[in-house]
Amino acid sequence: MSDFDALDHAFMGRALALAAQGLATAHPNPRVGCVLVRSGQVLAEGWHERAGGPHAEAAALANLLGSAAGATAYVTLEPCNHHGRTPPCSEALIKAGVARVVYAIGDPNPLVKGGGAQRLREAGVQVQSGLLAAEATELNAGFIKRMRTGVPLVRLKLAMSLDGRTALSDGRSQWITGEAARLDVQHWRARSAAILTGIGTVLADDPRLSVRPAGAAVRQPLRVILDSGLKTPPQARVFEGIDPQGVWIFTACTDPQRLTALSARGARVEQAASGSQVDLAQVLTMLGRSGINEVLVEAGATLAGALIEQQCVDELLLYMAPVVLGDRARGLLRLPEPATLEQARRFEVFESVAVGTDQRIRMRVGQTACSPG
Repeated sequence: MSDFDALDHAFMGRALALAAQGLATAHPNPRVGCVLVRSGQVLAEGWHERAGGPHAEAAALANLLGSAAGATAYVTLEPCNHHGRTPPCSEALIKAGVARVVYAIGDPNPLVKGGGAQRLREAGVQVQSGLLAAEATELNAGFIKRMRTGVPLVRLKLAMSLDGRTALSDGRSQWITGEAARLDVQHWRARSAAILTGIGTVLADDPRLSVRPAGAAVRQPLRVILDSGLKTPPQARVFEGIDPQGVWIFTACTDPQRLTALSARGARVEQAASGSQVDLAQVLTMLGRSGINEVLVEAGATLAGALIEQQCVDELLLYMAPVVLGDRARGLLRLPEPATLEQARRFEVFESVAVGTDQRIRMRVGQTACSPG
């Protein structure tokens, strides 16, 4: 028998909805929501908006009009018990007189990891966990992966025709998918801490790699370019309209003139070489050390194939349009053919939804190997 009743599920569901409001802003912190309840009545709610701001529990307590004595706190992540930019949430809940804390999942951060729950129990607070754990894990999959492995979650976005083609043979690809799918991509860009592409895409398409519509309230992701030969043009659109220091270029080139020209545009240029190519594992390690939780890859068949081949991808975000382009059109991934069908890479589909006239399919890749050695 479950330890949780229908009201518990409802209040934790509300806490998850609050946490989701931080999808595009909480980075590099986890997305967390909190609901304070007594006798079945909601007393206050809160969510973590941005790093340096109040945690969800503190935000909920700040919104409280009366007392929290005897209340239950529903929190999507284990309350912290360490001093960071803000005081420990476990102490705040104890001080407020909360009698019960229900949290969805434990915090994988080594600074927390069970410490918050232990402190609450030591203070006589009833503590329960595991309610809607799968939903809470999905919400913070990138944060959890970075805490456990040191590298971010990598989500590879692809758009294709029914016959697995991404562009005509001459490279024309605007637009395979419809407007609804293109708008949907902006949601995934907004929730990502970084958008990663290769120099081939920069030279061919000159993308901005920004969240649209842009505005003062929109947090633009870090733009990451893998450019082994430092061929990124200083006048590329990726530098326009938004903070140019939000561009990070990984390279294997040491040409001082090219480096100086790009640095003058505000780009951060880093060596991440494996011979004459950029080392993907090094790149992801450096991004993880910089606090990047989720990376959205928007790249051509060569880089997309390399990421798949080197097992650097956690999730495929595939948009499929109801159109066929023919066998001369460009393929989805550049990969070596497996020797047998048994050796073919296989993926687990966990979501398939209609987006306008197109289909969005999400697939998990399973255990990745592109991580620190």
